[in-house]
Amino acid sequence: MKRLHLIDGTWELFRQHFSKRPSHRAPDGRDLKATVGVAGNLLGMLQSESDPVTHIAVAFDNPIESFRNRLWAGYKTSEGVPPELLAQFDEVEAAVTALGIAVWSMKEWECDDALCAGARRWRDDFDEVVICSPDKDLGQCVEDERIVQLDRLRDKRLDEAAILALRGIPPRAIPDWLALVGDTADGYPGLPGFGEKSATAVLAAFGSLEKIPDDAARWPKTVRGADKLAATLAARREEAMLFRKLATLVDDLPLPQSRAEELAWRGVPREAFEAWCARAGARSLLERVRRWRD
Repeated sequence: MKRLHLIDGTWELFRQHFSKRPSHRAPDGRDLKATVGVAGNLLGMLQSESDPVTHIAVAFDNPIESFRNRLWAGYKTSEGVPPELLAQFDEVEAAVTALGIAVWSMKEWECDDALCAGARRWRDDFDEVVICSPDKDLGQCVEDERIVQLDRLRDKRLDEAAILALRGIPPRAIPDWLALVGDTADGYPGLPGFGEKSATAVLAAFGSLEKIPDDAARWPKTVRGADKLAATLAARREEAMLFRKLATLVDDLPLPQSRAEELAWRGVPREAFEAWCARAGARSLLERVRRWRD
């Protein structure tokens, strides 16, 4: 099976930083725990014999801020991110590039936008596109069994049928659902009173925010507090539309590659990776590559 693996590099970087793995400092004293962790994790993917990687790209937010910060003042920023982690965003891109992997460094957009754009652009070139991230908003990219979402940490794979079973709504309705319930990780609150069950019920019945009626009498009988929720939506529908815009991923942004084969992984570039390992003091990674090569 011909697969394209698309990796949420920012999520991986944060996960490695806050993991219990040993600390790591470069010869010049820099904290590179998260970067070395990401490189080691990706190397493990590349070395897998049970699920071989042939085409791969990793996307990063660099910086964390994007066009969405201009739309909503409370949208996520780099504020509160440990400075030693922020300092690694350029270095992790260098590490992944040294592994011979395509890197998508996002400035105006977010890495989730890049993953969505890549999946949609090259879905017809592969038997399967695997988006490696547990983020809820990436569920909107899933299409039948061609584009799937994979939580590598929990080994949980979601195709379109699984999204419907998990959320009670199809992938296309996920931005509407997030507009109602909010996304604390991204910094927007949703509408007061709406929870996962009520949002799922109205979207399963009506399909999108525009089609949800103001008249609570037309809502599903299973929705608790329908009168109050309907009044809230009627009064704040414009705000909900803004939240949906924040949750909707951009699937037509420019990416460095124009052809699918430019994402083919052709092995670790020896000189580039050895140079990066020396700079980072990552001797164990270098030994892993040498043993693998031998």
